[in-house]
Amino acid sequence: MTPSLTLIVVAGFLVACGVYLLLERALTRVVLGLVLTSNGVATLFLVVSGPAKGAPFVGRRAPDDMSDPLPQAMVLTAIVISLATVGFVLALAYRQWRLTGSDDVPDDAEDDLIRELARRDEASATYDPDTQSTTEADEEGVSA
Repeated sequence: MTPSLTLIVVAGFLVACGVYLLLERALTRVVLGLVLTSNGVATLFLVVSGPAKGAPFVGRRAPDDMSDPLPQAMVLTAIVISLATVGFVLALAYRQWRLTGSDDVPDDAEDDLIRELARRDEASATYDPDTQSTTEADEEGVSA
């Protein structure tokens, strides 16, 4: 039996909308994006797990007449993980709301400073040109 094309399209649409919302700066939209993405992935897992069959009790049915319990267990685990993640992001959104009155994630002050230094083509006060970067040290260690 082939999977339902409608459910695959719905799962893809949920994941696409969820990823779009995850890229927003407002934490409430991030929460909605997490919920949509997790529901889309759970739907996709259940669609591709195969058709519904009998309960997987050993000795009661032939193995071909039983559903595979692994995708269902993975979906239950994904639900628990997404619930914990949504709770964490909701706590972050509430804390941001209490501190600033908005749930938008602000730009970091250090990022603004680095952006301004790059615009003026200057180095920061903590930059030491004599210090070897970790990338250069790794490259020398490999070639030696």
